[in-house]
Amino acid sequence: MKLSDFDYKFSRNLIAQYPLKKRDDSRLLVIDRKKSRIKHCYFKNIQDFLNKDDLIVFNDTKVISARLIGRKEDTGGKVEFLLTERIGSRLWRALVKPGQRVKTGTRVIFNNRLSSEVMGFEQGMRLVKFNSGNGNFESELDNAAKIPLPPYIKRDVEPADKERYQTIYASKQGAVAAPTAGLHFTKRSFLGLKKKGVETAFLTLHVNYATFRPVTENEVSRHKMHKEYYELLPKAAGQINRARDKKDRIIAVGTTSCRVLETAALNLEALKVTPQKGWTDLFIHPPYNFKIVNGMLTNFHFPRTTLFMLVSAFCGHKLIVKAYQEAIERKYRFFSYGDAMLMI
Repeated sequence: MKLSDFDYKFSRNLIAQYPLKKRDDSRLLVIDRKKSRIKHCYFKNIQDFLNKDDLIVFNDTKVISARLIGRKEDTGGKVEFLLTERIGSRLWRALVKPGQRVKTGTRVIFNNRLSSEVMGFEQGMRLVKFNSGNGNFESELDNAAKIPLPPYIKRDVEPADKERYQTIYASKQGAVAAPTAGLHFTKRSFLGLKKKGVETAFLTLHVNYATFRPVTENEVSRHKMHKEYYELLPKAAGQINRARDKKDRIIAVGTTSCRVLETAALNLEALKVTPQKGWTDLFIHPPYNFKIVNGMLTNFHFPRTTLFMLVSAFCGHKLIVKAYQEAIERKYRFFSYGDAMLMI
């Protein structure tokens, strides 16, 4: 399919600039894929669309403070870093602004405890090595940096974002963007799942720039995903295998959970998912035959992105376009802090 096939028009006024006060007050668009039907409700009622023994799979990655603003040591010029991928104890890939003025060897000072040096340039990004003196690097980075809100949120980061741009079950640090489908869940949501008899499992994918890297190929199948680190531990693998044996639905919370599950399907041994960890560059786009995922919860995604391509592959292109059009007409809140969509 062509890149233009994944375009759609929307008003920028629909982009949610702030989260709702209560996570589960968001709206929920529900798509019945078999019947091609669309319903509109609220996330707090999500259990009404789930079955006893469904397995819902969450991504427990935790967003780090990854946006840094500093000054060049030699000129004092302002420099902004967005950390995208950790490749060593203090070595990161980063997007840098203004990129053309930050050359290899440039030292950037963030405060009197944290500085960095640009070590090189690869894959369109800078290699940056940090120095925190005798202090604890993780702590100094967290103190100096801000939560990396997406660029379409046109406001400064506020203290509340540090908690709100994080799922309530986030536990493993390493992401530079939130798995936003999970932002809607509350303690009340999990209690509702438990009462319904829905099982929950957790895996990890540390979201990095790969998820958001623009697609520039006109023929989308030529696009190459960068790699993201994932882990599927024995407990979750066992839960997935039991659900498959019983033919229970496996519902991925977010495109990141979906990609881990489908990556695991590439390595099936005797029809069983095995515990594994590593790097995935799986690019899901139409046509794609899903091997594990039977349902998916997600937010709304920007046009022409790998995320929109993934949900198009899962739901069917015609139906997903119809659903997005209804969401636009009904003024759903879009993107990271926006409303949700359940495809079953």
